[in-house]
Amino acid sequence: MSTERVLNFGAGPSALPLSVLEEAQKGLVNFNGTGIGIAEISHRSKEFQAFLDDFEKNIRTQLGVPPTHRILFTQGGGTSQFSAVVLNLLARHRLLHPTATAEETVLDYVVTGSWSKKAAEEARRLAAGNATVRTVVDSRVYSKDGKSFDNIPPHAEFTFSDDPALIYYCENETVDGVEFSHDPQSPASFPFHLLKRDALVPLVADYSSSFMCRPIPHLADHAVIYAGAQKNIGPAGLTILIVRQDCIVDVDAAAKLGVTPVPLILSYKTLADSGSLYNTPSVLPIYMAGLVLQRMKEKGGLPYYEETNRRKAQKLYAIIHEGEQKGVFRRKVQQGSESWMNAVFEVLGEGAEKKFLEGAEKEGMKGLKGHRSVCVRVSLYNAVTEEEVDKLIAYMTRFLGES
Repeated sequence: MSTERVLNFGAGPSALPLSVLEEAQKGLVNFNGTGIGIAEISHRSKEFQAFLDDFEKNIRTQLGVPPTHRILFTQGGGTSQFSAVVLNLLARHRLLHPTATAEETVLDYVVTGSWSKKAAEEARRLAAGNATVRTVVDSRVYSKDGKSFDNIPPHAEFTFSDDPALIYYCENETVDGVEFSHDPQSPASFPFHLLKRDALVPLVADYSSSFMCRPIPHLADHAVIYAGAQKNIGPAGLTILIVRQDCIVDVDAAAKLGVTPVPLILSYKTLADSGSLYNTPSVLPIYMAGLVLQRMKEKGGLPYYEETNRRKAQKLYAIIHEGEQKGVFRRKVQQGSESWMNAVFEVLGEGAEKKFLEGAEKEGMKGLKGHRSVCVRVSLYNAVTEEEVDKLIAYMTRFLGES
C-alpha cells in the first residue's frame, strides 16, 4: 500500500492542506497543550470555547460579516438547511403576517442545478398547506437541450414575488458546474438589483461549494447564508450559518399562530441563544476548519485566494477550450456560467473518458470521475494548489496530443 499522497481533485469531502492535516494530527493527541486530544475534550471547556470564539472571529473578519448578522455552527450538512431555512423563515413570516393565508405566503426558488432543485422539492414537502412554493426561474428552460442545468438565465427572466417569505438560490451548483458570476456586470451574476431595496429581503443562499474561496457579493443583503465545510475549509460534519438578526425568531410563538413547529435543533434561535452549543457540536471538524481559517489568514486571506482561484480556473478552462477546438473535449456548461470550483466536461469518443481517467490516476491524480449525471469533474477548492492544477493541465495537454 502506497504511503505517498496523490493529487485530490475530488468534489467533497475535498482536499485539505497538508500542513493542516499534520497540525490536526498533533491536536488529536494533545489539543493546545491541554494534554487531552481534540476528539476527547469537553466542548464546554474554556480551551475549546476560546478556539470556537477565535474561529468565529476569523470568519467574521475575513468575510466582512457585519454586526447585523450572527455566525452559527451546526451539523447536518447543507442538506439539513433545505429544511431549516423553510421552517425558520416561515415562522418569521407568520410573526410578521399573522393572518396570511397559504396563497399569500410565498417561497421563491431560483432553480439552476441539482441542489437548488432538491431544496425546492423539500420546501414543497414542508410547506404543503402552509405556503406556496414558486419557481422564480428554471435554468433548464434556457439550456441547449431543454433539460440540462447548463446555464444561469438572463436577468430579464427573473420575476420575484412582492413579499415572499424567502428567496432561495444556490451560488455554485457542485454537480452541474454552474455558478452565479461575482462580476456585477456579467449577465450570469445574481440580479440583486431586482430585489426590493426598502425592506429586509429574506434572501437565502447556499454557498457550500464556494464558501471562503472569495468574498461574497452583497453579503449584508442576505438573510441567511449557509455552507457545508467539506469543500473549502474542513472535513464533513460542520455546517456554518450566517443569519441576519431579524431571522432569529421565537419559533414557538410562531407555532401558536399555526405555522409548522420547528424542531429545536433546527431553530436558529436555539443555536444563537446557546452560542452554537445547544448539543455537542462537531468538535473535530470545527478544530480542523479553524486551523484552515488561521492558515488562510496567514497567507493573505480572501484577496490571496480569490486571485489564486481565478488563475486556476482560467488555466483549466483554457485547456478545456483547446480540447473543444480539437474535438476531444466538450464543456457541459454554457460559457459565462462556469464554476470556478467545479469544472465539468466530456471526453469525446468511445472509451475516451475511461482512458483519460485511467491515465490521470496512473499519474497520481484522483477524484476526477464526476457525479453520475456528469462525466469528468475537476474540483479546484482552496487546498488544491496552482502547481497541482498545472500538473493536471500538463497531463491534459499530453492527452490532447495523443488523441
